Amino acid sequence: MVCPGRTLVTLWMWLALWCCTMPAHAQELEPRSYSAAPIGTNFLAATYTRLSGDVLTDPSLPITDVSSRINIFGAGYVHVFDLAGRTASIGLLAPFASGDVSGNVLDAPTAVHRAGIGDARVRLAINLLGGPALTPAEFMKRAPDTMLGASLTVVAPTGQYDASRLVNVGTHRWAFKPEIGLSQPIGNWFSELSAGVWLFGDNNAFLGDKRREQSPLGVLQWHVGYQFRPALWVAADAGFYSGGRTSINGIPNADRQQNSRYGVTLSVPIVPGWSAKLAASKGLITRAAGDYTAITLTLQYQWINH
Repeated sequence: MVCPGRTLVTLWMWLALWCCTMPAHAQELEPRSYSAAPIGTNFLAATYTRLSGDVLTDPSLPITDVSSRINIFGAGYVHVFDLAGRTASIGLLAPFASGDVSGNVLDAPTAVHRAGIGDARVRLAINLLGGPALTPAEFMKRAPDTMLGASLTVVAPTGQYDASRLVNVGTHRWAFKPEIGLSQPIGNWFSELSAGVWLFGDNNAFLGDKRREQSPLGVLQWHVGYQFRPALWVAADAGFYSGGRTSINGIPNADRQQNSRYGVTLSVPIVPGWSAKLAASKGLITRAAGDYTAITLTLQYQWINH
């Protein structure tokens, strides 16, 4: 027999878990993340993401129809520079998230809304093979070649968080994702493969003074696309995610992920220096966590320092 009070807390733990990951959505699909650019290039972007779908919980619990609608607005900046003769970049992302999560506990409807500043991200990337640091003039003469890159993404606990609340926008913990990526051009076609792992710090102020831990979450992405001309390209995307089981004060939850997603991304130039990107993805297999449909629209401005 399941205690109704424990069931209610369990539901809100689930809702807290998936609302807290709004700004640091671990199942994003991002093609061209290891593409080359001349040193001195800058990118300024505004992005909007809409996540909607179900949240899959422990089927033994009397919890049904758990769903979420999440809107994420972000502002980002990327700068490309020379690091020991290799092309490197550093990127910053500041998100704002607003979300609604609802579900039935013992057939009683329950809902929550949260909005606020999310956890900020910093990403440092470097091309280890095939991406020498080139000036704009040198870059125009280069022939596309195989590139092997590495990156480190850091998510800082800067988001809105209240330890007395079960549901928050911020996660109140650090997270890190080391990753390697391989990009292979084939004429106008390109293929990209990346493998990384999310490593999570502990939240020691979960529901007051409880400790929430999460095991590493492995991420594998594969993208295949075609470039018609600069800034005009389309890609098919696939992602695979494994791990990420959580525990509260050492007691594990039945939420280990074994999920996969698929999607498509289209980049279109607007006027010189400006481009737009539209991406859509959906869960293929979701065994735990959010089974989201994601729509992302990004407006980007690019310029080169002289």
